[in-house]
Amino acid sequence: MSWTEEKIAKLKELWGNKQYTASQIAEIIGGISRNAVIGKAHRLNLSAKIKTRAAMSNQNFNNSSEEKNFKFRKRRKSKFKSLIIEKDFEPENPKQLEELDENSCKWPIGHPNEDTFYFCGRSSLKDFSYCKLHLLYAYQPKGKKEDGIEKDDVPEFIEKKIKSA
Repeated sequence: MSWTEEKIAKLKELWGNKQYTASQIAEIIGGISRNAVIGKAHRLNLSAKIKTRAAMSNQNFNNSSEEKNFKFRKRRKSKFKSLIIEKDFEPENPKQLEELDENSCKWPIGHPNEDTFYFCGRSSLKDFSYCKLHLLYAYQPKGKKEDGIEKDDVPEFIEKKIKSA
C-alpha cells in the first residue's frame, strides 16, 4: 500500500476533524489500517488531536485522581518537612559491614574498594534502613524542590544538594 497525494490530502482533512477516530479514517480512505493512518499522521507531524475511547471516558476520572495525587504529595511533603526542621542529628558511629545490626544506619560512606570505607552506623528509623539524615537523601519527594520552606530553615547539606542538582 502506498500513500498517494489524494490519500494524504484526505488524511490531513480528516485528521483535523475531531469526530473521526483513526479506525474511521482508515475505513474512509480505504485499503489501509488504523496503524498506517496513525503512523503517517505522525510522520506528517499532524497534531495529536484524536483521543482514544479510554482517554475520553476517563476525563472525569483523571480530574479526581489529580486531586488525590495532590493530597498525597502534600502529605509526603509534610512528612519530610518534619525531618528537615530537626537540625540536631546524632553523630556518626562508623561501622564495618560485620558490625551492622537491625538498628544501624546502613548508608555507605566512601568507596567499597577503599580501606576507609564504612557505614554511617547512627540509629535507623523504624521500618527504614537509614538514619534521619540519610533518609532525606534516599527518599526524596517527587517533583521539584519543596515550596514553602524558608531558606533559614533548610540545613546546609540540603542547600548543597539543591545547588548540585
